[in-house]
Amino acid sequence: MEKKHILERIQVNMPFRMLLEEYFPIVLEEKLNLEIGFDCLTLDSYGYDDYREAARILSDIGSRITLHAPFHDLRPGALDQRIRKVTEERLKQVFELVPLFKPLSVVCHAAFDRRYYVSNEDLWLENSVLTWISLMRDAESMGTMLLLENVYEDGATELKRLFDRLGESNNLGICFDTGHWNAFASTPLEVWIEMIGPLIREIHLHDNHGDGDRHLPPGDGTFPFAEFFEYLEKKKIRPIVTVEPHTVEDLHTTLERIIAMRIFPEP
Repeated sequence: MEKKHILERIQVNMPFRMLLEEYFPIVLEEKLNLEIGFDCLTLDSYGYDDYREAARILSDIGSRITLHAPFHDLRPGALDQRIRKVTEERLKQVFELVPLFKPLSVVCHAAFDRRYYVSNEDLWLENSVLTWISLMRDAESMGTMLLLENVYEDGATELKRLFDRLGESNNLGICFDTGHWNAFASTPLEVWIEMIGPLIREIHLHDNHGDGDRHLPPGDGTFPFAEFFEYLEKKKIRPIVTVEPHTVEDLHTTLERIIAMRIFPEP
């Protein structure tokens, strides 16, 4: 399979600021499908007209879009209700852009860290439900998916508890980040798969050696991709595939690895 066919089937993660300031020419030339990232600086620096024009250009080239919500300093399960409300307000800023970009999904961090919420897991769960129920309703009304991503979770238990409380919805699921699992999880992949595998709607594809979130091309680290994709194929799970390279060179290497791993069947 040629690289151009892979590009047609994946999302390429790109911060909105970098899209406007540097990479729009490449996006237009390659007709990339994007997962557009929004952080606090972006949301405070750009206005509605900037977002509308970017969305128009991407729509004109037929770019398929997903969005990534901000996450720095945000605590959707915060024990302090003021912090939780500020977090919810910041996340809702991205959902306000859904009618413009018409994304397949909006990815947010579930943000459970056992070291931070030690002995307060139940309170984290109760407050997380308040945040995500509201945003799940937004996703349902806007025709997109709310996908919660693993980061510092050492195991899948808290994610499973959260989704059990939120209930089933076609507009709710998990974005499984391979690099985050490899760097921060302490329970086996098969346990994660057993607990939350059927909820996977998107994957973030990158690698590391288990020593940090390095965003290496798949195969340059130690994540068990063969095992993971064997499971997805067995269960007929067809998630959105998003790559998160930090350089143009890493993007090309990632495409080569996707071809070698036969993630997608021949068209």
